[in-house]
Amino acid sequence: MTIRVGVFGAGGRMGVTVCQAVAADPELELVAAVDPSHDGIDARTVIGVETARFDIAGSPAAMTLADVEVAIDFTSLAAAQRNIEFCADNGIHAVVGTSGFAEAAFERIRAMFIRSNCLIAPNFAIGAVLMMRFAEIAAPFFETAEIIEFHHNKKTDAPSGTAVNTAERMAAASAEWAPDPTQTETFAGARGARGPSNIAIHSVRMVGMVAHQEVVLGTTGQSLVIRHDTTNRSSFMPGVILAAKRIAQTPGLTIGLEPILGIHPDLDDANGGAPPS
Repeated sequence: MTIRVGVFGAGGRMGVTVCQAVAADPELELVAAVDPSHDGIDARTVIGVETARFDIAGSPAAMTLADVEVAIDFTSLAAAQRNIEFCADNGIHAVVGTSGFAEAAFERIRAMFIRSNCLIAPNFAIGAVLMMRFAEIAAPFFETAEIIEFHHNKKTDAPSGTAVNTAERMAAASAEWAPDPTQTETFAGARGARGPSNIAIHSVRMVGMVAHQEVVLGTTGQSLVIRHDTTNRSSFMPGVILAAKRIAQTPGLTIGLEPILGIHPDLDDANGGAPPS
C-alpha cells in the first residue's frame, strides 16, 4: 500500500524536485499538486512526471479531494502557515521545509495537530543535519565559534534557519564562550550578527550558490572547521522522502529531521520519540 502524497508549491523549483522524487519512490504516490500560480495547468507539463494525470490546483481543497495522507510544503512563510493550518484542520500529515517560523508559531502549530502530525525542518539535507549535530558535540571543547552561511541570491531571509538552529544548539551545549575582542568596526556589521551566546553569524547571498554552511571553532593551538555543501536541490530529497514515510509514526509536532534519523540526544515522547524501525 502506497502513501498518498500532495505537494504545496508544486510549480516552484523545490516543488518540482519534490514532485519528481515522490513520483519516483515506489512507496509513495503523487496524487495532488497545489500552486496558485499554475492553477489549472496539466501537472505533467509543469513537473515533468508522466504519471501525474491531474491538473495543478490553486486551492488546498485539492488535497482533501485526492485523499492526501501526507502533504509536503516548500513555499513562503505566509503560505506555509495557511497550508499547515489546512492540514491540521483536515487530518493530513504535514512535512514542511519552509523556514522562518518563530517560537510562538511552533506553540500554535503544536496545539493544532491533534488528528495528524507535523514535521518542520530548517534543512532536509542529511549531511547538513549531521553538520549541526557535529557542531553541537564540538561546542563544549572550544572557546570561540562563528557560523558562515552561504545561499543563492533569491533567498530573502537572513540568517538561514539552519544557521539559527546551529547557533541555538551550540549555545545550549556550551554557555562558556570567549568575549569578542573587537572594539572598532570600520563598517557596521563587519563582525556579523550576534546569535545565541553571542555566537557570530555571517550571511552571504550570491549568484551561483545553493546552500552551504561553515562552523568554525577555535581554541588554544587549534581550530576545527565543519562544512556542508549543497550543490543541487536533489540533496534534500532523501530527507524529504524519509520524513514523508515516517511522519505518520511521529506524533504531534516535530522540529528538525533529527528525530526521524534517530541521532538527536534529547528525543522524548513530546518531540516524536525514536523513529520506527
